[in-house]
Amino acid sequence: MIKQSKEALKHANKYHAKLIINDSVEITKEIGAHGVHLGLKDRPVEEARGYLGNNFIIGGTANTFEDVEIQISKRVDYIGLGPFRFTSTKEKLSPIIGLEGYKKLYAKFKEQGFKTPIVAVGGIETDDIDQLIAVGLHGVAISTVLLNKYGN
Repeated sequence: MIKQSKEALKHANKYHAKLIINDSVEITKEIGAHGVHLGLKDRPVEEARGYLGNNFIIGGTANTFEDVEIQISKRVDYIGLGPFRFTSTKEKLSPIIGLEGYKKLYAKFKEQGFKTPIVAVGGIETDDIDQLIAVGLHGVAISTVLLNKYGN
């Protein structure tokens, strides 16, 4: 995993992208990735921040507006909101949000005046990116598309 992560970091840096490691603060720190993404049942954000310090990005998962509020209270740097659609990268998938769900959640997010960036996650294909960004989301996370194109 370390070798692949280092290779991914080289590519991310080449294209001025951010490499966020899923779940592992240890790998994040060891290779100097840009940050870590923590699921709802992963290590607490406060513990990860203590381990990594303030120079790493820490993101958190959300599936509902209540999850968004919890992640904001934990002071994550961004929220990975999803899944957009079915994805094979997670064994226990939260309920699918879909485009209309993103529109509703993001409208409520803005109505509350929240500023934390929201990134769409889960089952996103390249053809989905424009419509998700049009909702107002700050970005998208893709993994399966990359694995399918470049192998694992």
